[in-house]
Amino acid sequence: MPSGTGKTAHPLDVTKLIYCSRTVPELEKVIEEMRNLMKYYEKELGEQPQFLGVALSSRKNMCINQEVLKDRDGKAVDAQCHKLTASFVRAQHKRDPLIPVCEFYEEFDAHGREVPLPFGIYSLDDLKDYGRERGYCPYFLARHAIMQAHAVVYSYYYLLDPKIAEQVSKELSKKSVVVFDEAHNIDNVCIESMSCKITRRTIDRCSQNLDDLSKHIKKVKDIDTDKMRDEYQRMVQGLRDASIARETDTLLANPEAVPGNIRNAEHFLSFMKRFLEYLKTRLRIQHVVSESPPSFLRDCSQKVCIERKPLRFCAERLHSLMRTLELTDLKDYSALSLVANFATLVSTYTKGFMLIMEPFDDRTPTISNPVLHLSCLDASIAVKPIFNRFQTLVVTSGTLSPLEMYPKILDFHPVTMATFTMTLARPCICPMVVSKGNDQVAITSKFETREDIAVIRNYGNLLVEMASIVPDGIVCFFTSYIYMETIAASWYEQGILDQVQKNKLLFIETQDAAETSLALLNYQKARLEYLRDNYQIRENDFLTFDAMRHAAQCVGRALRGKTDYGIMVFADKVFPCGQAGKIPRWIQEHLTDGLCNLSIDEAVQVAKHFLRKMAQPFSRKDQLGLSLLTLEQLQSEETQKKIESKIQHV
Repeated sequence: MPSGTGKTAHPLDVTKLIYCSRTVPELEKVIEEMRNLMKYYEKELGEQPQFLGVALSSRKNMCINQEVLKDRDGKAVDAQCHKLTASFVRAQHKRDPLIPVCEFYEEFDAHGREVPLPFGIYSLDDLKDYGRERGYCPYFLARHAIMQAHAVVYSYYYLLDPKIAEQVSKELSKKSVVVFDEAHNIDNVCIESMSCKITRRTIDRCSQNLDDLSKHIKKVKDIDTDKMRDEYQRMVQGLRDASIARETDTLLANPEAVPGNIRNAEHFLSFMKRFLEYLKTRLRIQHVVSESPPSFLRDCSQKVCIERKPLRFCAERLHSLMRTLELTDLKDYSALSLVANFATLVSTYTKGFMLIMEPFDDRTPTISNPVLHLSCLDASIAVKPIFNRFQTLVVTSGTLSPLEMYPKILDFHPVTMATFTMTLARPCICPMVVSKGNDQVAITSKFETREDIAVIRNYGNLLVEMASIVPDGIVCFFTSYIYMETIAASWYEQGILDQVQKNKLLFIETQDAAETSLALLNYQKARLEYLRDNYQIRENDFLTFDAMRHAAQCVGRALRGKTDYGIMVFADKVFPCGQAGKIPRWIQEHLTDGLCNLSIDEAVQVAKHFLRKMAQPFSRKDQLGLSLLTLEQLQSEETQKKIESKIQHV
């Protein structure tokens, strides 16, 4: 569905809505739409609707404790929060009031759980203000309120990441309606939540973590010998309880218990040290190696006699040990937690994953810096529990195209699939394909020709010409950060950036920390093979789909509502109009043959003509009956048929 057609506002009319989006600004936008909807209901009904809508984000975005907020890093804020709110810390505070706790959490725990949040729509700022007024922690208030809320708005990861979903979303009703908005990249989000990366630095820090834990265990045994014994007894008691339950038929399934060789704390640390030594040997490589989990586990068993089953319980056993030792600085043990999660993942899933080991970072190819990637290849692994658990799930975005690809890569069977066009009162989008410069040299970012000085110059000329005629802002998207930096350096030498700056302020995005590595190429290759073998998706089909959805998402930023207007320039000869079927239908309809295969001069003339038309006065009345309907028009049979004809069921 295109921008501005009500994707956000429409689903807000159900018993329980779980609305997932990607970024905090998008969550705030949904809350604002919900607030407008409630105002309309209140105006029509004459009373405030009995409706509760709550936004939830990370502690970093919701915390109001200034001591915790001194460090703005997300993991550091989480660690500081845990240091003040852990149950054993609060128990120690009761014995010794000098031990610090979070006053906001204490107040919420004492009084906030009993008092329901009043009906209304609460953004992150609203919850923070409410928390300050009453002295409650906004983060835990929101987590508590989502059970009573009619609408919950939060990030994908609260459902897709198993570690977070277990804490936050476990109790949500099966009858809830789940909406994934901006879901064109949902497969990548699923894959990211199930993948992890281990470097030599991770292993060194993990080794230090294990030494620290050994000292902690020794100290605890010297002070309180019963504590470690109690933890061991809890695990054994768990086995006994499960055995009794099976005998009395109260437990039908056969629950797996923590294996005997890692129940004792010292045995578990010895086990982890052995596994860590194995990982060290695997990272002593001189070339890229890719391997399946079964092959990795077989080699691990042969080399260091570590079986698959105890590996599966590493994350759970470490969590139990850290609780027993009452460790508050969780951030300090992030490396050990990562290795334990890696062990659990690699031993749990035999299909849909690939291990990729590379000897160096591609930014420093002469320096040995080995990296081990556990890469998820199958997005359906993360999303399948959600499909199984919730009765209704809606996947929507302005750039879900082609639709047929998503059920394949997410491995589900949709009840209905539909794509919508956009009814406009005026042609307010102008897509065009620019495939050559004024010198007739083809414009392309293909790897073989991207260093060609004529191609780089033509891209620069296109930007200079557009900057001179477009009265508002221009966003220029590149295929990668590396390509952008190369082009920008070349443009600087040629004086092109100076010409652009005569008309526009220039901002260049800085590189993300997680930029491409050599493993990305191997990961992409492994994923293509997996999709081909398991879902019969040809490599070329997926690569075209992936490239076109990114391009469509970029140009979709130009239009955020029906009163907006924008020019969309596909500047590459690889965008022939034959690929138009791969871009969203609402853009296709405006990409006529006359707007394909243009030179720079032709594109400038088209843009000038379009901008002059858009400069004409345009009022709300001009939209009535076309893109804006009155209640009478909406209820008429003729309009209903017209709307139905605009829906393309797939």
